[in-house]
Amino acid sequence: MTDEYKTISTTIGEGFYSEKRSKFFAFAHHVENVGQIKELLAQYRKKYYDARHVCYAYMLGAGREEFRANDDGEPSSTAGKPILGQINSNELTDILIVVIRYYGGVNLGTSGLIVAYREAAADAIAHAQIETRQVEEIIDYSFSYPMMNDVMRIVKEMSPRIVSQTFDTTCSISLAIRKSEAPQLRARLEKLAF
Repeated sequence: MTDEYKTISTTIGEGFYSEKRSKFFAFAHHVENVGQIKELLAQYRKKYYDARHVCYAYMLGAGREEFRANDDGEPSSTAGKPILGQINSNELTDILIVVIRYYGGVNLGTSGLIVAYREAAADAIAHAQIETRQVEEIIDYSFSYPMMNDVMRIVKEMSPRIVSQTFDTTCSISLAIRKSEAPQLRARLEKLAF
């Protein structure tokens, strides 16, 4: 398993596509959970209350195992699937793409809809900033105060991100480190106890 994944920055990527007077507005968001997704969808439905369709697709998790595509009343697999296809072809995760359609009075047919949703989603991704992030593992470690220097030396050498720390009679530290380096950090910390 790799310990890197691709996502987009927190800046919203905006895309647009127009076909036979129908307008497709696309928005790509960085998201980290389903709660955020539901909130964003509710905001879009409220803001674009007069739009015919608010279709979307999302992908969550570094392993890219949680995803969903929604056609919002468009013919089956003509909206959500092409949006999800763009997420997959760019190998992105922790992303939500919403495409809002204003109907132009002319039916596009299934192939026309697929192209329109795909192109709008692709444009939103093109206007988003793609980032490569690392999968982190959190390591919690408790130690006695006299061990402080040894623990901090390992932290300095391996450069994990300090999530939290408490220094008292018994000290504890919570460290986030790249998944592939976690076993080494854990082993080095455990060695200190002896």
